Amino acid sequence: MSRGPTRRRILIGAAAAATVAVVGPAAKAVAAPATGSGDERYQGYRDADRELPYARYMAQRTTPAPAVVTDTYAGPALAPDSVPGFDSITTDLAPTGYSTIETGYGRRADGVTFVAVRTVMPRVTAAMWDWWFGWHSTEAARYKLWHPDAHLYAALAEDRTALDVPDKAKYVGNTTFVDEYVGPKLQQLGIAFRDPIAHGFDVPADQTIVFGRVGSSIAPVDLGWLAHQVRPVDGGAEMRSRFYLNLRGLHIPDVQQAARAVRRGASVDPTDFVLGIDLARDLMLHCGQEMNHLAGFLPELYEEFRGQ
Repeated sequence: MSRGPTRRRILIGAAAAATVAVVGPAAKAVAAPATGSGDERYQGYRDADRELPYARYMAQRTTPAPAVVTDTYAGPALAPDSVPGFDSITTDLAPTGYSTIETGYGRRADGVTFVAVRTVMPRVTAAMWDWWFGWHSTEAARYKLWHPDAHLYAALAEDRTALDVPDKAKYVGNTTFVDEYVGPKLQQLGIAFRDPIAHGFDVPADQTIVFGRVGSSIAPVDLGWLAHQVRPVDGGAEMRSRFYLNLRGLHIPDVQQAARAVRRGASVDPTDFVLGIDLARDLMLHCGQEMNHLAGFLPELYEEFRGQ
């Protein structure tokens, strides 16, 4: 006997359908942004991108992930009962010490999908990452610096790059909208950055935690949480990343951004919101690639463009 749709699937499907009903007509009416790299999703770099002041940091391909990530990717998932719960994230990412799982992926019996990645970053500081998260999403070409193979599009709810405020204030309370491949799957995401201290994290002055609610940029559905802790180690810093997916909720959609996402060629299949073990495995590799790649030139990029 087949089972009917669950309440969760009904909710997600209804939310997706409602958003399409709202943004469908709007997609034709919303004008493309007048500044930046436009409102198109595209792979690689264009000739116009090569004229940008940071073009020398544009690599043809993404640097491979560290061996610990690729070895874990080739191995089995974590046992469900070994995957920590989301309620432990603030102690897991404490200012000192390490977790029993620093790089791995798995899925709990309750359906929550988990990813952890530790990346060592010579010459890098926490301040550089706070600057990066406030600077990189104003145009697609900047976002592509992070992962030229997989990143396709980026925009901000509010461009704060020119404001005379601390770097952290440029992204906390803001939302970035991105199109990117995670493995073979195209994702259209809105990441709303939150104040980590307000959510219970201990963040010393020489560290940072980037904490965000991950959702769809089309449907008003939240999909999970991410956190990246950056803390100093000998010779530089280490980043300890965590993703908890299938922790859903609803948010008020940004209708303009949703319309633009639809116009770029959106897919609002409700099954996209069911994030399984294959996605977790691909996300672990993706994170290992992009963090390792950017760390290789972030000190130079930061020194050259931090005042801009």
